[in-house]
Amino acid sequence: MDQTQTTGLYMEEDRQRSLVHALSRAEGHVGGIKRMVEERRCADELLTQLAAVRAALTSVAVKIVEEELRLCLTQCGAEDSEVRFDRAMKALGSMLKRG
Repeated sequence: MDQTQTTGLYMEEDRQRSLVHALSRAEGHVGGIKRMVEERRCADELLTQLAAVRAALTSVAVKIVEEELRLCLTQCGAEDSEVRFDRAMKALGSMLKRG
């Protein structure tokens, strides 16, 4: 049994750093939105910022699913794993954009 199976660690360090950075940016935006609410800013300004946070979090979710799909498909050893991966990511992206 390899280390990824015993510890649950599978993400490469650079990808992990990228996700942490993206989440920190989203966290900062949420703080800004909180201040905007406290300042009683207009709904259109608040909704614009909320949409930006939602998009940022969706991007993080896509990256996490992408990493998991890549791992699953490459471990399966399928000859067409890259094609299958690309199709799955395109479908996921379409689905998340509709939400």
